[in-house]
Amino acid sequence: MHTATLHRSPALTPHSGAVWHRRIRRCARAVVWAVLCGAAVCWTAACPAADPELPVGPAPPAEMFAHFPDSMHAFVWRNWHAVEPERIAGALGTSVENVATVAESMGLPPAVPIPPQQRARGQFWMTLLRRNWHLAPSRQIAALLGISETELAEYVRGEDVANWSILGGFKPQCPPLCYEPPDESARRRAARIKQIVAEEFADELRGPGEPRFAFVRRLSEPLPAAPSASPKEAVFSPRIIGSCLKIVGDPLLDPQLESYPEGLLQRLAAVGVDGVWLFAELAHLAPGGETFPEFGENWQTRLENLRRLIQRCRPFGIGVYLYLNEPRAMPPSFFQQRPALAGTRHGDRICLCTSQPAVRQWLTDATAHLFREAPGLAGVFLISDSENQTHCAWRGAHQGCPRCAAREYADIVAEVNATIAAGAHRVDPDAKVLAWDWGWHGHGDAADVIARLPKSVWLMSVSEWSLPIQRGGVETAVGEYSISAVGPGPRALRHWKAAGAAGLKTAAKVQVNNTWELSSVPYLPVLDLVAEHCRRLTAAGVDGVMLSWTLGGYPSPNLEVAYRFNRKPVPSVEEVLDAVARNRFGPEGSPHARHAWTALSRAFSEYPYHIATVYTAPVQLGPANLLYPIKTGWRATMTGFPYDHLDAWRGPYPPEIFAAQYEKVADGWLEGLRELEAAAAKAPPANREEAQTDLSFARAARLHFASVANQTRFIVARDRLADPGHVPAGDVRRGLVEQERKAVEAEIQLAKELYALSHRNSALGFEPFCQYFYLPLDLVEKVVACRWLLSGDP
Repeated sequence: MHTATLHRSPALTPHSGAVWHRRIRRCARAVVWAVLCGAAVCWTAACPAADPELPVGPAPPAEMFAHFPDSMHAFVWRNWHAVEPERIAGALGTSVENVATVAESMGLPPAVPIPPQQRARGQFWMTLLRRNWHLAPSRQIAALLGISETELAEYVRGEDVANWSILGGFKPQCPPLCYEPPDESARRRAARIKQIVAEEFADELRGPGEPRFAFVRRLSEPLPAAPSASPKEAVFSPRIIGSCLKIVGDPLLDPQLESYPEGLLQRLAAVGVDGVWLFAELAHLAPGGETFPEFGENWQTRLENLRRLIQRCRPFGIGVYLYLNEPRAMPPSFFQQRPALAGTRHGDRICLCTSQPAVRQWLTDATAHLFREAPGLAGVFLISDSENQTHCAWRGAHQGCPRCAAREYADIVAEVNATIAAGAHRVDPDAKVLAWDWGWHGHGDAADVIARLPKSVWLMSVSEWSLPIQRGGVETAVGEYSISAVGPGPRALRHWKAAGAAGLKTAAKVQVNNTWELSSVPYLPVLDLVAEHCRRLTAAGVDGVMLSWTLGGYPSPNLEVAYRFNRKPVPSVEEVLDAVARNRFGPEGSPHARHAWTALSRAFSEYPYHIATVYTAPVQLGPANLLYPIKTGWRATMTGFPYDHLDAWRGPYPPEIFAAQYEKVADGWLEGLRELEAAAAKAPPANREEAQTDLSFARAARLHFASVANQTRFIVARDRLADPGHVPAGDVRRGLVEQERKAVEAEIQLAKELYALSHRNSALGFEPFCQYFYLPLDLVEKVVACRWLLSGDP
């Protein structure tokens, strides 16, 4: 609960709820007007002029920084401990001393050394973009990153289509920010923030914590002993996983190959992994010949690094796989000298038409070049109708191409996979080419594509896809990754059967650590669910498994569960879970661990699953997502900005059921936490650190689930109170105001608890593609913002 002093404030008593409500709405209206009018920022000649390279949308009333004195103070806060003070000062056109003074005036701790990963394109840029997207124009964000606006635009729109979706598809209109000496009002507001920080966190902000990315160092350190050998009779192979350290950007240009250091490879091998994967583009890996002379820049460097990675992985029995999403669409200018190769157009990109022999020839030759120059490359896996724009039938749009319109969708998709496979097998007949059915026929039945694939190709399918589920009385089906719903589902079973009939080997795409159900915790201790899924996969007879996407690559007891099913004779679920519990928590702690995993699995089975929920709800940010006193009207983005878009978050679930289901998960989680605490306390000294890590991750997960329920109840009450057509009165109104107040106070407590956990463990909040969803100071900001809501201070 919150402090007694705060409860005595007249603005917070139930009988004066209407007064409190009027005050926060009056403050919010003032802030919106200030943002729209560009208040609290300067437009002097010293500030850079707005010259956007990105499509600009409306000004951002959704990101109202009313809890800060002005946007400049918000900019300093959001970037403190994220970049060096010198970068903040440079972006604001002022001195480091002025920036430090502003930070100190709000109670922020002293500056800290910034780890090199926080300057890295593939590890922190999305974190910086999200926290500044609604605060500063593109030019100042680019300056903060140390790049040009053109490079920024290429990163968010050209490098991966998901970046632009995460950020919302436009750049909010933001006036330039620059430093001005704070006036008396700003100094008073900053002093109030400093007072709140001191009241809520005391000296905790200055206490010992863990630098962000410290977990990278831990997982990179070599182990003293080599991992045990894999079983001679493996049930599944390959067993492929992605890096939990760094997965995006251009990993093969990194001479250090930081995605897969020796220590991580050792740890992955110890839990049975025999394959790792990286993003790649053929145009970066092979010259284009006379047809595409602009392709292949720096291919020699990339393939030299790939050869080094193959050699690094070999002693651990791990093969290297590349993820290909080909052929990549190109801008219109690319086709000025080759118009006959242009296919369908989507936005500012045009497909390379694979009905043209020259395009298919390049795909085959480029793949052959890759395997020839990187001997020992284990294979590739292919997404051919999703993610980045590829062939003319991408998303079923081939009717827009004069050549492809007369062809069947299945012919085009199967041909792309076969063309790439032909190049791989020209050089290495044993190379594994996994054709992933992701997106085929809009995630529908794709038996016609499977029937057209060559027998040398594997068919990979998401195991749990289309599995019918019922949560809170609401019937729906799995349409993304899920651990709470145990596969296989009907689509995968149907596709594996079709593949078997066609003579193809099969692979299951699964997640055993986490999913978008909650990706900001490295692994969820719901091992009963993981074990049951693995058991069912052994019964389904699949040949291989892919164990993660960009999320889910952390060495964990969950992966150990999957590994222990990979032997003959296949053990039972009970045998596997007992063995993992003893290995992790010792003989005294293992019974408690088993009880914990069962309780946590049972609670997680209540998760209100839907693709809209896992993509747009604030579950990834948890308590770091701000509460807004008035409805913003902004649409949630995919794993980026949830805002307060409850109607997107909840998918098919009514608001009350949506909140209640997250409460069921959070409340049921408490039972499991009590048992996990007992297990960690009884773990042998040699296992104590790992046991405490399991416990920290489990505690953090509960805070995320509880926060989604709180935020939902806050929004429901807020919107009912603001509904002009049905203005509540009397006891109803007082009850809604009380519901709001309780939600805000609960969020303060959750944010403080998550701050303590994330401050001590840098792996919390991080997902390799989206990068850090939150930093510890974001949780301090949430507390400040909630206190502002409760007080209604102008």
